[in-house]
Amino acid sequence: MGTETEYGILAPSLPSANATVLSSQIVNAYAASLRAGAGNLSGTRWDYTDEAPLNDARGFAVPRAAADPTQLTDDPPVLDAEQIALEGGGPAALYGEQTSDNPVLMNMVLGNGARLYVDHAHPEYSSPEVTRPRDAVLWDKAGDAVVLAAMRHIARMPGFAPVNLYKNNTDNKGASYGSHENYLVPRSVPFGSLVSGLVPFFVSRQVIVGSGRVGIGTNNQRQGFQLSQRADFFETEVGLETTIRRPIINTRDEPHAVAEKYRRLHVIIGDANLSEVSALLKTGTTSLVLSMIEAGTVPAIELRDPVGALQAISHDPTLQQLVELADGRMVTGLDLQEMYLQAAAAHARAAGEADADTEDILSRWTSLVGTLKRDPLEAAASVDWVAKLKILQAYRERDGLAWSDARLHLVDLQYSDMRPEKGLYYRLAARGQMDRVLTDEEIARAVTHPPEDTRAYFRGNCLRRFPREVIGASWDSIIFELPSRRRLQRIPTREPLRGTRALTEELFNASADAEDFVARLLTGSAATVAP
Repeated sequence: MGTETEYGILAPSLPSANATVLSSQIVNAYAASLRAGAGNLSGTRWDYTDEAPLNDARGFAVPRAAADPTQLTDDPPVLDAEQIALEGGGPAALYGEQTSDNPVLMNMVLGNGARLYVDHAHPEYSSPEVTRPRDAVLWDKAGDAVVLAAMRHIARMPGFAPVNLYKNNTDNKGASYGSHENYLVPRSVPFGSLVSGLVPFFVSRQVIVGSGRVGIGTNNQRQGFQLSQRADFFETEVGLETTIRRPIINTRDEPHAVAEKYRRLHVIIGDANLSEVSALLKTGTTSLVLSMIEAGTVPAIELRDPVGALQAISHDPTLQQLVELADGRMVTGLDLQEMYLQAAAAHARAAGEADADTEDILSRWTSLVGTLKRDPLEAAASVDWVAKLKILQAYRERDGLAWSDARLHLVDLQYSDMRPEKGLYYRLAARGQMDRVLTDEEIARAVTHPPEDTRAYFRGNCLRRFPREVIGASWDSIIFELPSRRRLQRIPTREPLRGTRALTEELFNASADAEDFVARLLTGSAATVAP
């Protein structure tokens, strides 16, 4: 599993600045900070060879001419020096020398196995692949530290306006940007089973992991507070798009792995979480539901109107809103979560002794559902939407503010500010008012070190050990340029559970340099990374 976060971006002193240029500043600033700091040669390009964003899991591919331009994620974004100059991009100390052969850096692969790039005019961090929900939170939080380092670097650069980032999902002016999750599932599981098993779960999951939002409707047509940043932006139950006609279940069939064996479930409906507990439950509960779908033990629940239910549940922070099932029963979002929780607990019991991660997720899930049933505000230390609502209610009561007051929108935004000294989440956490899952030391290490039990270990260590020779990388490839070889050496990494520390650490330690490393791979050690 892994996460993708598009950060909201703003240069307060340049309100009309081009967001793509600002986003490129984040990528280039982080690259510059690495060159000046750890000595890594940053700027490894992304390998687009195996990208296939128009393949649909329902068994067809959308013709390229018929696709919305935002779907063409296999086209590398380009921003040239002229565009930067028009926007007042700043000195070469950040961007480096710009030529036609050396365009502005819009993509980079990091030494922790992650990807940092510009996506739809937002800086995006895609975490490395992990096998545990807690690790998903850890490397997601490492992404927050990465972009904070980039912000700090820009703030120190003469000639650059400070750039602020926000871990939220809407600008409250009609635009929404994503916080996606990815789960590797067996291709043998019918896609229809994923749809039927996941739709009611995703519709109701916001109750326990929503980030909260001031305003109702994509353009704040009504005033109020709701559970989810994203709910109002979804229009259909199933579909391929991610930025238009957003579906609850995304059908993009781009596994970034052995296609005959795996599919990648691309989840676009989640909110960006700052609460570590919310982030843990988001990936942990979804993993349990996927296990139930694979085993055939997921509860048989069907909503009469999934999109309508998604938005109705989001619009009621009292958690009393009823939605209709296909069989005529009326239930709340919390009822739906309890149905899935009970099924997951039974599934774990039937499977025998559960592992520690499963026990932890079930325990936290059970406790949170009980707390929300008793009094939602008691969950403020672990749920983003509750923590945010509690702050907002305090302002409303103190100053007599209506939900239409612009100051409440500012508080909403400030909750997600990535600057620890400004962000309300971080100020709550510093006071011990938000439950933590991780330590600051763990997060700092995850910024520079990859997970050890997936191919991310191989990718990250290739970049850390051979930064000058690795000229391209992706989820399923590493490309070396070596003086002794006429052609580029592309090493496939299509099996996500190879390339681990257990399989490759000895190979790394035994190799004198990149030439020796690649030679060993090509003469018998390739099984450590290839399918």
